[in-house]
Amino acid sequence: MDPPLALLSILGTLAIGTMSPGPSFVVVVRASAGFSRRDGLAAALGMGCGGVVFAGLALAGLQALLMQVEWLYLVLKVAGGLYLLYLGYRIWRGAKTPLAATEGAPPAGGGWRKSFVIAFVTQLSNPKTAIWYASVFAAFLPNPIPTWMLWTMLPLIFALEAGWYTIVALAFSATRPRAIYIGAKLWIDRVTGGVVGLLGGRLILEALRGRAT
Repeated sequence: MDPPLALLSILGTLAIGTMSPGPSFVVVVRASAGFSRRDGLAAALGMGCGGVVFAGLALAGLQALLMQVEWLYLVLKVAGGLYLLYLGYRIWRGAKTPLAATEGAPPAGGGWRKSFVIAFVTQLSNPKTAIWYASVFAAFLPNPIPTWMLWTMLPLIFALEAGWYTIVALAFSATRPRAIYIGAKLWIDRVTGGVVGLLGGRLILEALRGRAT
């Protein structure tokens, strides 16, 4: 495949996966509507950095390692699932807590730095994402890979991940979505915490079933 066409195919396929709703989307929406636009943008940057880590690992051959060392993949799955369960619990437990932040003020407990870290760790909590990146690369990367592609791949993937979640952050930090969130915070947080927790539990169950088989 022609290298420029291969690059467009990779970015297009990854964009579909990035825009699919999941824990990352939930975290960015909650940071944006629940705290501030700055928190949402920090979360978007965290997602972009997480995407770069996965892309770099995929290029380095993580897929082959995980397929050969089965227990390592199971450990990563369980660890990611436990983190999502913990995150879901924290969101659920804080559902009744009023927002400490007002418009334009940072929330208590870490501010935008905490939002960045939570988003970054959430992005890395699912090792299946690494397999997804590696599979897309295996399907479309030319052999040999041109040097210019190696230099441009990671910045473009960062722009893709961070760009999409920046759009999400800007949309959900607007006045009306924020007002809706504040008015229904209790139930929104409980649903959010439940969804994130269920995704974590599903990841753990997949790991245990994989070990059983």
